[in-house]
Amino acid sequence: MISIKIYKQGNDILVGACDEKLIGKKFVDVKFQIDVTREFYGGERITAEVLKKYLENATIANLVGEKTVQCAIKMGLVDPDCVMRIKGIPHAQVVRMF
Repeated sequence: MISIKIYKQGNDILVGACDEKLIGKKFVDVKFQIDVTREFYGGERITAEVLKKYLENATIANLVGEKTVQCAIKMGLVDPDCVMRIKGIPHAQVVRMF
């Protein structure tokens, strides 16, 4: 499952989504750190199919985990060569400008 939380600010829709098993974990390597906090990512439990619907409308997305990032790659929102890995965990950000 994937955990998702939606934030709306004006015309922007931010999607924070991660593989559910990563919630509450911190990943640190030499240059980067990511805290997969319940406060930011913890929300509704969904499937990758449902995530696609949310990502279609998102202007910003912060994505962590194999299933979550792979969904965005399959949609063409994320270039696989641009995915960063922090302690082996994939992380991608999407910003769409209209």
